[in-house]
Amino acid sequence: MQSRRRFICGCLGAMAGCSVFPKLAPAKLVDILPPSDPVDGKTFRVICFHDVRDNLLSSFNSQNMIDPYAVDTGTLTSIFSWLQYNSYHPITVKDVEASRSGGKPLPPRAVMLTFDDGFRSHYTKVLPLLERFRFPAVMGIVTSWVDTPPNQKIRLAINLEVPRDTFMSWDEVGQVAKSPLVELASHTHDLHHGAIANPQGNELPAATSHLYLQDQKRYETDEEFEARVQNDLAGSIRRLHDHAGVSVRSMVWPYGAENQPVRKISQSLGMHTQFSLEAGPNTPDVPLDRLRRILMTYDVDVGGFERSMREPATNRGQINPVERVVRVHLDDVYDPDGSVQEKKLGDLIQRIYDMRPSSVYLQAYSDPNNTGVAEALYFPNRHLPMRADLFSRAAWQLNTRSQVQVYAWMPLLAFRLPADQAGRIEQVTAAAGAPADRRAAKMYRLSPFDPAAHAMIREIYEDLGKYSAFTGLLFGGDALLDDYEDAGRHAAQTFQRWGLPADIGAIRANPELMTRWTVGKTKYLVDLSLEVEKIVLDSQNGGDVLTIRDLYADVLLDRTAEARFSQSYDAFLRAYDFVALLAMPGGERYGSINSRLDSLADITATTPNGLRQTVYQLPVVDPQTGETIPSERLLDEMRHLRQRGVVNFGYYPDRFAADVPKMVTMRDVMSLRARLDPTSINALLQAQQQKGVTR
Repeated sequence: MQSRRRFICGCLGAMAGCSVFPKLAPAKLVDILPPSDPVDGKTFRVICFHDVRDNLLSSFNSQNMIDPYAVDTGTLTSIFSWLQYNSYHPITVKDVEASRSGGKPLPPRAVMLTFDDGFRSHYTKVLPLLERFRFPAVMGIVTSWVDTPPNQKIRLAINLEVPRDTFMSWDEVGQVAKSPLVELASHTHDLHHGAIANPQGNELPAATSHLYLQDQKRYETDEEFEARVQNDLAGSIRRLHDHAGVSVRSMVWPYGAENQPVRKISQSLGMHTQFSLEAGPNTPDVPLDRLRRILMTYDVDVGGFERSMREPATNRGQINPVERVVRVHLDDVYDPDGSVQEKKLGDLIQRIYDMRPSSVYLQAYSDPNNTGVAEALYFPNRHLPMRADLFSRAAWQLNTRSQVQVYAWMPLLAFRLPADQAGRIEQVTAAAGAPADRRAAKMYRLSPFDPAAHAMIREIYEDLGKYSAFTGLLFGGDALLDDYEDAGRHAAQTFQRWGLPADIGAIRANPELMTRWTVGKTKYLVDLSLEVEKIVLDSQNGGDVLTIRDLYADVLLDRTAEARFSQSYDAFLRAYDFVALLAMPGGERYGSINSRLDSLADITATTPNGLRQTVYQLPVVDPQTGETIPSERLLDEMRHLRQRGVVNFGYYPDRFAADVPKMVTMRDVMSLRARLDPTSINALLQAQQQKGVTR
């Protein structure tokens, strides 16, 4: 079922080819049912249904289209019977709120039923079933769809309109509202659709995206965005009160897309209970404004439903990923000629689709000299030049058309200060005696200890999350401090707060102080990265933001190397979802890498969670000679890693314009899955029916 993912349901899913947004689920190695949820009086599950139809598969074939979120009436009946037979207790929003505020505890195996969008089947099919089983439920209503006149169709997505009677009328909404078993919730008034969210015209969820105002060639301001959402939600509440006589206290976010600003708006309007589309149980630590729901799809059966009711929350350390990763420089896509740039992007998308990896690490910054320093950014922001508003479109197109997870590959410290900021923000500096050949000495970075630099980094990441949608964050190889850094004024003040001397020479002269200093710097950089992760999470379209951070191979091969990098394998495994292991040790020629891979694999295999969370990154270019590594050699190394038990690997960078590495050579080892487009799904459904297969 689901793992650390959010589905786009209804119209946006159809618009994007019924894809997952903004991230695809990592593939699982195993499917093991965990123990039942704890009996603590507060834990419960929420199930999300949409349309309910008789003879569901026949309806797909007759209309030549797929609705992946509809369920068959017989299947829903079977699920209700299973819940009843297995002593599950359907509960209400009131029950949950009472249990959270010290009132009556929830019963064991508590479950809440929700039905989204206000489909007419909720009146004709669901309400009779609720009454038959005496089950309560929450129904999320899109009030603009109910407002639609009888002679008009309702637009669900680009090129997708449905008849008005697909959804309830106000009279039917009023009838379900009169049932003591039904609570109505807001599903927005008119935000259940995609809206233009970048200059290229891509649509993202309207409730959480800053719209791109094409006539004015600008994005909404924060004030305009928040006013638009506030007015919409207030209008939805008012209509439900005026037409159905109900006071709304729950918010069901379209597509499960939500972020901190819209959650606050919902709370200000009295809707403290809010539903997303994350999988897993709602344990006491899950806040009321981010309740998880298990999304039911067209192919669910009772067995699949049972597994979903036992699936744990897919928190860090509980996923079993199999990652095949390609790293892409947006500098290779950028072109000042817009038509040329679109052609390059199209070529990249087709290549990634044909190769079929699981993830793309997509550079969100411009680094034309390949130094690791962001000279400009590919998204609107407050601090650096924007080379082009390209990241949002590229990430969206790769996700929806190439069907991969997209990670925003960003520096943590290496942002080139504009000329007007020179001298106002400290850079990382080295103490006297520092070797000139160190990796860190060659890299420009902002001092993480300078509050002004800290604020600038936070705001850059906030803008990244605000103006784009993606799966996760990759923190690049610039996030390091060596054993002579940082010698700046703010760094010295920080070290003194840690109980250390301000003078780095004094620290280096004392092994005990040196250890404390090294561990403190490692933790400081980890904490900074997790801080900006939360900032992105708060400004993104809801759901988790996966994290991964570059780690130099030297740190694994020499455990004393933490001092030279402020990096720790064990600390990274605890802090991030994945570790991107740069498997070419510094100073090594490429010819000796196979023996190094064996050494790295030995360490990964014997480190708790090492195999599961480490993504080996193999270079396409020999860093010492600059020569391209033959694709056949790269393929052999990936196969060698696989034989050693390494499950996650990829390469960097992808030179798609030159077919480096060769796609036909790499596809077999890089591809993880076959894709089913709507046509092939229809063919599958027809074959099932010919065999007499029904659900």
